[in-house]
Amino acid sequence: MDWTTQISGARNRIAAHVVETPTVSVQSFGLAFPVELKLEHLQHAGSFKARGAFNTLLSNPVPEAGLIAASGGNHGAAVAFAARALGHNAKIYVPEIAGQTKIDLIRSTGADLEVVPGAYANALEAAQDWELQTGAMQIHAYDAPATVAGQGTLFAEWEEQGLDADTVLIAVGGGGLIGGALGWFENRRKVVAVEPATSCALKAALMAGKPTNVDVSGIAANALGARRIGDICFDLAHNARTPSVIVPDAAIEAAQHALWRDHRLLVEPAGATALAALMCGAYLPARGEKVAVLLCGGNIDPEPLSDPATQLDVSFN
Repeated sequence: MDWTTQISGARNRIAAHVVETPTVSVQSFGLAFPVELKLEHLQHAGSFKARGAFNTLLSNPVPEAGLIAASGGNHGAAVAFAARALGHNAKIYVPEIAGQTKIDLIRSTGADLEVVPGAYANALEAAQDWELQTGAMQIHAYDAPATVAGQGTLFAEWEEQGLDADTVLIAVGGGGLIGGALGWFENRRKVVAVEPATSCALKAALMAGKPTNVDVSGIAANALGARRIGDICFDLAHNARTPSVIVPDAAIEAAQHALWRDHRLLVEPAGATALAALMCGAYLPARGEKVAVLLCGGNIDPEPLSDPATQLDVSFN
């Protein structure tokens, strides 16, 4: 696969439909070095997933039966958003662990939403059954070339904005996002995979030499809780010898709090996972190594401002 060509084409294709999200360089979080942040949690529907959704819809004919997607939440919201923008019907399956914020966001688009017991894998099974019954077009959350190319546009955009980093840390669930990074950067920058300790499908696959099923749980499971890493991501990560680090839930939560406390950036656990690797020491940059972190999602649950009477808790002691 010529990923450079695929991603460049995707970027032209989706440019009018996505947000060019800002970047900022900061020195905080108790770290002795600056960190460049990409604020992708400000993307449409609250995550990078809109990029892959729009690229898929704009590069494929949509059948009369419409669209279908299984999601931990963010992918479903992105597909529903893109479907509404382009005038298509969408049916979205999410697991109960998606959380009320993501469920409400999907419902607000007018998509047909089904909430199923269990985790992402259970939603995917239900979506596959509906696909067979109706002929609807399924948009895979991470393991499809158009999805990966769409996510890769984020990194093409970041470089055009002046990305000045030797190393980019990226949270990993099913692998569509980091797959796009590896496809775009090739060997020009170091890409580090960061996974929660209780949802680490890529780490398990790299250790086993092939994709393998894992149990998933933890505070980021509704975004990073893929039971099995995608084949596209595994091949790219295996060939690139991508380093993979894991972080505990406590470190993810601490990174969430630090982002709000220091910079008033409100992200979901998945959005703070990559930063957690720096804060807890799971990844230690070499002297002089320039690092960048992607904040990939902002659909925090419960939604802190959904009730006017609710006040944010900014006491993190």
